[in-house]
Amino acid sequence: MKFSIITVNYNNREGLARTIKSVVNQTFSDYEFIIIDGGSTDGSVDIIKEFQHHISYWVSEKDKGVYFAMNKGILKAHGDYINFMNSGDIFYNSKALSTVASIQGNYDIIVGRDYHYNEQLHKGYAPPVPIRISMITFFKETLPHQGAFIRRELFKYSMYDESLHIAADWAFYVKKVVIEGCSVKAISDIISWREEGGISSTQTKKLHEERNTIIHQLLPKGVYQDYESLTQLDRSTSYKLMNICEQKKPRKLLTLCIKVINRLYKNRLH
Repeated sequence: MKFSIITVNYNNREGLARTIKSVVNQTFSDYEFIIIDGGSTDGSVDIIKEFQHHISYWVSEKDKGVYFAMNKGILKAHGDYINFMNSGDIFYNSKALSTVASIQGNYDIIVGRDYHYNEQLHKGYAPPVPIRISMITFFKETLPHQGAFIRRELFKYSMYDESLHIAADWAFYVKKVVIEGCSVKAISDIISWREEGGISSTQTKKLHEERNTIIHQLLPKGVYQDYESLTQLDRSTSYKLMNICEQKKPRKLLTLCIKVINRLYKNRLH
């Protein structure tokens, strides 16, 4: 199994240095490292040149945005799986690639957990992984591109939609996993350490607008309403609910509990 690690950067010199060190310090060595820089003027190129003996391909020139740059990286990739570890984000530890490489099975996407760290609060957390990846996963959330390894062949006829500014990776996942039925292996290992304050978190309104437009194009109104109701639960609870529903005995117990709660609720109203 060979990996193509793609890093997109623009004027994030310090973040880029952290990312590069994270990649070159991996104990697993069967990977190529590609850096697509958008013509940075902050000394990022000096960092790239410092580590260029570890880099398979790099370029620094003006481009048309993050997804344009990611597509440029894909076209230069030769590995079995592609991972996007953009500047500022890092692998959780030096054995992250080894962990992914040890997964047995012919999966289209392998995804691990990502650790979110808030520098100001000095606190972090790693969101749970659902038992399976389906539309309910993408209705409110997405797969972390830092912790995801995507079979390169999936990009053969489907690159990232550059008309989208924030949600192109999310749209790609929906198309491949939900519509085309590509296989996903979710693992409980923490793979990436993610910086808080990325573009998807600072432009939440735009992200919601793009996702909402795509969802309404894909789902009939009735189906949309069903998913909207389910996602009123917080992420952890909805994942636990999915896990319970996959097992016969716990599912029966859950059904009984819901009936009891509903009865108590109705009695209280009266």
